[in-house]
Amino acid sequence: MHEAIDLQARPSGTGCKECLETGGWWVHLRRCAQCGHIGCCDTSPSQHATHHYHASGHPVIRSFEPGEDWFFDYRSGAAFVGPALAPPLSHPIDQPVPGPEGSVPDDWMDLINQ
Repeated sequence: MHEAIDLQARPSGTGCKECLETGGWWVHLRRCAQCGHIGCCDTSPSQHATHHYHASGHPVIRSFEPGEDWFFDYRSGAAFVGPALAPPLSHPIDQPVPGPEGSVPDDWMDLINQ
C-alpha cells in the first residue's frame, strides 16, 4: 500500500474546508488520502487541495466527486488506482457542482483556472 494513504482517515466535511470558512466556492472537491482534508481542485479559484499538499506535505489526493475513484500523487504527477478509503467516498449526491449552493457567482465560468 502507498505510504501516504491512511485507510482510517475520515473526510473533514462535505465541502472545501477553507472555502466554507472564508465564504469561497469550488468547482470540484479533492480528499487528502493521508488526513482526510477536503479541498477544492486546481480549476477552482483558490486551489485549496494543492495548498494543503504544500503546507502539510501530504502528497496523495483522491477525487471526492460522486462516481470518481481515482487517486493522484503530486510528487510524481501520476494518477493511480488506490484502495478503498473510509466513507464517505464523495460529497452528497445532491450537493451542487460547483458549490456550495448560494456562494457561486453567476459568472463562475469566467473565474475558473484553466
